Amino acid sequence: MMKLEQVIKALKEYDGEPVKIMEVCGTHTKSIFQHGIRSIISPKIQLISGPGCPVCVTAPSYIDRLVELSLKETYCVLTFGDMMKVKGTQMSLTEAKAMGAEVKVLYSPLGALSEAENHKDIQYVFAAVGFETTTPVYALLLDEIQKRNIKNLKLATSIKTILPALSFICENETSIDAFLSPGHVSVITGSRIYEELAAAYKKPFVVAGFEGEHILAAIYEIMTQLKGKRYQVANLYSNAVTEEGNQKAEALIHQYFEPADDAWRGIGTIKQSALKLKEEYKEYDAGGSQEEIIETLPPGCKCTDVILGRIQPMDCPLFQKVCTPLHAVGPCMVSSEGACGIWYQNS
Repeated sequence: MMKLEQVIKALKEYDGEPVKIMEVCGTHTKSIFQHGIRSIISPKIQLISGPGCPVCVTAPSYIDRLVELSLKETYCVLTFGDMMKVKGTQMSLTEAKAMGAEVKVLYSPLGALSEAENHKDIQYVFAAVGFETTTPVYALLLDEIQKRNIKNLKLATSIKTILPALSFICENETSIDAFLSPGHVSVITGSRIYEELAAAYKKPFVVAGFEGEHILAAIYEIMTQLKGKRYQVANLYSNAVTEEGNQKAEALIHQYFEPADDAWRGIGTIKQSALKLKEEYKEYDAGGSQEEIIETLPPGCKCTDVILGRIQPMDCPLFQKVCTPLHAVGPCMVSSEGACGIWYQNS
């Protein structure tokens, strides 16, 4: 087994063809900065961000729906803090609240239960946003809503699934050589789900944890595969990720949700890339983000190019100039997991 020093030396001295590796998850992007990984590997190994921030890819029409509901009499929208600043086509939830809308920030989905039980005269709508990682919690929330016979709490869903998005990127962004697969999502889905893409597009998919040495080991594995013209799935996060994933969580997800087409901000509709509530649970459904939409990003905003790995955040003409966390033009600057916000805070 190689020592960490040997891995770093090999990555730093790499002088072959330029390689572009996409880290899909925003937490990996944060960790890459925190551990200074770009500074200790060859500049010919480029690490770029992907579409793994749920706030960044939430369609404006979904925000519009939340704003519309929050402005209705006797309604209240419950959401996580990152969603407050993301704009729809007209305004954000923060701006709607300034106009008198009822919006509350939660730190846990289960906090919605006590709100609904304590204020039965209010119709609550919980903004259920995320990937496979958070979906089991939404399923548990639905379990509790039924057990407690709560009638004034519904979910507005914008739940994405990562594999269709990666398939879209493999098909359309051919300059990407390999993927650092998302660690958190893989805990639920397992590592096996990437095998078909690895074989079809001849790209390594490596699952990694979030410590610096985990990421360096994953990059080394990718470089080794590329050198040997191998294109496989490797799981270097085996203490948390199995091949099959968390079967109990998957069963819970599929009890309540089913696949659907979905709109991704800046990308458009990706087939079967969402999870929507099944018909038998429609009494808990406040609508979702599955509508096909035609959208335009703000003038000059390059968030689409950022989440598809075409450019780095600093290549956007608005970055650090007119687009900052306090005045975010695009969604990638809003979220704590957004590539632009992470680059702004750390570069």
